[in-house]
This record gives sequence, C-alpha cells and structure tokens, in this order.
Amino acid sequence: MYSASTSRYVFGMTVSILSTGAWAALQTTPFLAIHSSPQYHQLQAMPYANPLANKGGYITTSSIGSFDNLNSMNGKGRSVEGINYLFDSLMSSSLDEPGVMYPLLAEKVTFDPEKTNFVIFHLNSKARFSDGSALTADDVKFSFDTFQTKSNPGLQMYLADLDKTDVLSKYQVKMSFKSGHNTDMPMILAQMPIYSQKDWAKKDFTQITLQPILGSGPYTIEKIDAGRSIRYKRNPNYWGQNLAVNCGRYNFNHLKYVYYRSPDIAFEGFKAGQFTLYEEKTARNWVGAYNFPAFKDGKIVKYRFKHERPIPTKSLVFNTRRAPFRDIRFRQALTYAYDFEWQNRALFYGQYQRLQSYFSNSVLEAKGKPSIQELDILKPMLSQLDPIQRQGVLSNWQYPVSDGSGINRKNLLHARQLLLNAGYRYQDGRLVDAKSQPVKFEILIQQQDLQRTLMPFIRNLKRLGIQVLLRQVDGPQYTERMRNIDFDMIVDEMPQSLTPAGEQAQLWGSQAADQVGNYNYAGIKNPVIDKLIQQVINAPNREELIVRTRVLDRLLRAGYYQIPMFGQSENWFAYWHMYKQPYVKPKLSVGIDYWWSDAAQAKQITQYLRQQ
Repeated sequence: MYSASTSRYVFGMTVSILSTGAWAALQTTPFLAIHSSPQYHQLQAMPYANPLANKGGYITTSSIGSFDNLNSMNGKGRSVEGINYLFDSLMSSSLDEPGVMYPLLAEKVTFDPEKTNFVIFHLNSKARFSDGSALTADDVKFSFDTFQTKSNPGLQMYLADLDKTDVLSKYQVKMSFKSGHNTDMPMILAQMPIYSQKDWAKKDFTQITLQPILGSGPYTIEKIDAGRSIRYKRNPNYWGQNLAVNCGRYNFNHLKYVYYRSPDIAFEGFKAGQFTLYEEKTARNWVGAYNFPAFKDGKIVKYRFKHERPIPTKSLVFNTRRAPFRDIRFRQALTYAYDFEWQNRALFYGQYQRLQSYFSNSVLEAKGKPSIQELDILKPMLSQLDPIQRQGVLSNWQYPVSDGSGINRKNLLHARQLLLNAGYRYQDGRLVDAKSQPVKFEILIQQQDLQRTLMPFIRNLKRLGIQVLLRQVDGPQYTERMRNIDFDMIVDEMPQSLTPAGEQAQLWGSQAADQVGNYNYAGIKNPVIDKLIQQVINAPNREELIVRTRVLDRLLRAGYYQIPMFGQSENWFAYWHMYKQPYVKPKLSVGIDYWWSDAAQAKQITQYLRQQ
C-alpha cells in the first residue's frame, strides 16, 4: 500500500472494476515503482546513456573457476557468466532510481497498488526471440510455471507467493498472488528472464546443459570453449534496440568471459592483454600493483566508481546449526577476535571501512540508539529475544575496535572473559567446553587469497585457545558443500538492495535455513526476525520500509550470526584504454552496458599488444 496518493507513483489510464462487492482502482502504467516516483518515464533514452554511441568493437572480462551450465535458473552445476544477455525480462530496472522499472518485454502493467493481489503484463507485440519467432503470453506462462516447479529451491521460495499464471490473450498474461496484498511481487516477476516454450519442448530443464538456449535478449552465443571461455555476439536484429531503456545500450559487437583458476592468474592475464576490463577487488593490488609497462604507458587506466547502493556484506558466517556456534555467547566472544583496524592498516593500505551494518552506505543502515518509531516495533518483541540480543538491539551499536597495533590484547581479554562466563574453561592452554572437549572448527574457503585475510583472525583465536583449520577446496567441491551447508564457518559476500523485500526471507528466514541451495547460510531460525521480514515485505510506504529495515538490521547484528568484515562504497576497475563512457553516470550501477568502443584507440591498443 502506498502512503501518498496513487498519482504520485503512477500515471496513465485508471480503470474501475467491480470486485468482491467494492470498487477497486486498477492502474495501467508504463512502469513499475515501489514507494518511488519515476522520473524518466517520458524520456526517449535514459539520462546515463549516449544515444549516439558507436556500435562495434568488443569488451572482454574475467571470471574465476569454471562453468558447465548455460541454464542459470535450474541451480545445477556452475552457471556461466554473461548468460543474462541472452534473455529479456518483462521490465528493466532503472540504474538511478531504487525500485523503479521501465518497459522491456512488457510495454505496460495493470495492478491495484492498494490491494496488489495480481498483476497483468501487457506484452509488446513486437517482441521476438533471436530466431525471429514471436514472444507471447504462452512463453511467459511456461517460464514461470517452470521456475515454480523445476528451478533451484531458492528461486522457488522467491516466487512462493505466485499462485498461478493465466494467459488472457496472445499478449496479455495475468499473475495472481496467494497473499491478499504484495506490492513487491510485480517487481520480482518483472525481472525474471523469459524462456521460449518451443525451445524447451524436447529438452530437460532440470539437467546441466551447454546446448545454446533461445532467448530474446540483445546477444546470442557465438562460441563456447567449455569451462574456459564463452563469447557472445550482438544480435543486429534485436527487437528491443530502440526502446528507451536500450537506447545507447549494448554497443559492443562481442562480449567475452575468460575463466582463470585464481584472481592472481587473472590479473597476470589482464596485464598481458588476454582480456580488456578488470574489476580489482584487492586493495594491495589497487595501491601497489599497477606499475607495469602498459599502465605506465597509459594503455591501461584506472577507474573508481562511487556508488549509492548498500555495500555488499563481506562477513565471516557462523553455521549456527553446529556446535559451538549454536551458543550466542560463543559467537559474541569471537567477534572480539576480529581485528579490523590492524588489518586495514597492515594489509589493506587504509582503503576499506569496517562494516557496521548489513545495509552500510545507505539510509537503511541502523545508527545510534533505536528511534521512537523503531522502539514501537521492537518493544512487543523484546521478551522473545535472548538477553544478549535484546541488549544489543537497544544499544548504540559498534563492533569492537582495537588499537591497530596487531596485538589486540584488550579485546582478546574481553573475549576470554566472555567465554569463561559462558561456561568454557582452559585446560593445558586449550579452550574446552562443559564436557572437557577441545573447541575446534574449520573455516572453508575456495580462493587462496583469503588465507592472507584470515590468518590474523586465526592467530587471535589460537591465543584464545581455539584450534582452527583453514581448508581450501576447489570450485565444484566448494559449491556442493555450500549447497548442503557442510561447513563450520565460511567467508561470504552478500549484496543488498535499496528496496529490500522477499529476498530477505531467503537470507535470514527460518524456512530458508533448511532448504538446500538457499542463502541462509548461518541457519538463522528466529521468530522475531521472521516477523520483521514480513513487515519489511509488507511495508506500506518508503518511510515505513526504512524504519522496519533498520530494526531488522539491529536484530541481525545483535544476534551475532556473522562477523561483518570490510568493504568500500566504490568499485575499482582497470581497463585497456579503448572505451568511452557517457558523461552522466548512473548512481546504482557502473553501467558498463552503456559504454562503447573508440575505434581509433582500440586500433592503437591492438598495435601496442602486437609489439610486446
């Protein structure tokens, strides 16, 4: 339900129909918006696009590991990078406005913002798959029927409120919800890829496949080198190239993803010109590794993109399904062993910030003590919380701070006392539990570069008498163990949205804790958190969404389910100096889809590489 008059959010035709004895106002609009006022619905191109951008050239980037599956929606194997370019969704997200989507496959939508229990998508009759065949409501119904029954468990849960999909006509499809009101569901449905019913008639959706899949998107597959690389080519007959969201977009003739075993090997490949765009995720490299000839010669340039979205939460995740992590007192004590201040100074060159929230760098972050509005939500729930969590949600939260010396004596002494208060004791210098069993656990990782980040934490745990094994496994084994929650502790990085909704149930909800392939890796089962998630999903306006998300943030922090580590409110890129960007940059994404190749500079780069 919207807090202000409906006209603030939507415009267009208003239709009145008789429904269950009352008149309900349906809005038919050429956009979707959650608690937002769309700014660009009358533009011919997005403000962060250059409609005159040249078409041509190529862009190549890297990925780590390998791949064996082109179907990213069935949750099997390792899906390939860039496969989203094969498919259009019903609508396209604005890169400037949280919770706003504009026409793509659907040219308009019909729904009741005051009681959103269904949505009708009106498809663009010009929409075509890449083979020239028409994309119709039957394809939309097939896609969602398939996602609901054959996709990975996480996606099925994400779509759990979808009751049924009905074809009203060749270009109209109605999607009804189980709940009486779900303003977020149209947005969820609008962002899903649409598959061809005919294409899957003789194929098994549940199986791993490297057989090309038919889509309606701007690119098609050009070449697959299984597990090593994939190249896409721009479809010159792409049906949607003149839509407002696509004007000045998808300018490269070719896209390529090259796979490497580790980030270090990928970086060497970038320096050698094996690919052209590199996202740098290591502060040590960003500060000190760009001293090679191509960079000094100006052939490679750095680019910082300052974004206005929540910082992805990089954290140490406790598997609370297992001892000793079931005990919130133990988890709280371990929080004091993580020394960000020394790590940032000694390892990260001061480039990162400590994450104090699951929604850092946004208005959703809970700061200070709870506001009056937050307390109104919290008070009825306080009695249901563990005393440690109850104290934490009411406090002016800050994670432990060290003196940056690397010794961390004060915090480790406090952690030791917390462990003793929790019933642990020391025996021959080792921490033991109530049954005199030594406390030990394993941290599971995939990437070797994490060892450098984790060793200071492990050394501090050793000082507390805790034995920790750091186990590195290959990509397939890591994926399998993650799906089956076969770990004690992991390092995870979870992105967040400025319009949190149903995905929060996948991240923190009790039901997701028991579902193979879902994202509640910590195994959180807390009825208060479940209740807050539903309140976030059903927030009637932007103001309430912010307040409820802040309360959720407080509950997650005070539950000590993870140790948030570090991040930055910008992305670091380096690229071979052959690309141009629009003058106006989007706020929520780097917007690489709107970049283009400068033919003269690309030629110079090619000549430079030949001479090396």
